[in-house]
Amino acid sequence: MLFDRLLAKKVASFESELLQKYYAEVENMYDKMRGWRHDYRHHIQTMKVHMANGEYGEVCSYLDMLDNDLTNVETVVKTGNRMADAILNSKLSLAAQKEITVKAEAKIPVSLSVSELDLCIVIGNLLDNAIEACMELPPAGRLIRLYMEMKGNYLYLVMTNTAGGRKKSGFRTTKGEGHGFGIARVDAIIKKYGGYVTRASEDGAFSTEVLLPM
Repeated sequence: MLFDRLLAKKVASFESELLQKYYAEVENMYDKMRGWRHDYRHHIQTMKVHMANGEYGEVCSYLDMLDNDLTNVETVVKTGNRMADAILNSKLSLAAQKEITVKAEAKIPVSLSVSELDLCIVIGNLLDNAIEACMELPPAGRLIRLYMEMKGNYLYLVMTNTAGGRKKSGFRTTKGEGHGFGIARVDAIIKKYGGYVTRASEDGAFSTEVLLPM
């Protein structure tokens, strides 16, 4: 009984820290978006001044700078579910900053039977692991493909990422105790909802498929 209480306490602590981390990432992304909108009028005024002075080259350079800045804060995926959007876009924005090519398509219901915390743990951990695996490769070889949709009464998620040649025993990460615990929590959540997960690794790529009943 003591072991069960200690394990439950560790799980609760892990989930609380993870949720705070994900919310912090989402808030950071939204802060960038709010900041860009706040400065929008200043950008317009600056370009008007350049145009009035005939400084067309400066206008083009300024537009290129704004385009690059906006690319870093724009929404990558719109699933139809706000919480899923927040989790996915915070992680995919992080992947883009690490020079990882992301190809994502997701469409899920506005309302899910899976709790926000559980959804956060599953998606967040899978993307964290995919990002870490991609970082073993040079930028040109980094790729994450993500696809989510409803299949009947199931939420279907498949994620594939390129990875280095390092072997991972039993598909468990070699990063450390906390990260391995995260993968165990993903499996536990999928089991709790009566879902399914399969993993495969071949030809320099790793893929995970998840089915969660809705």
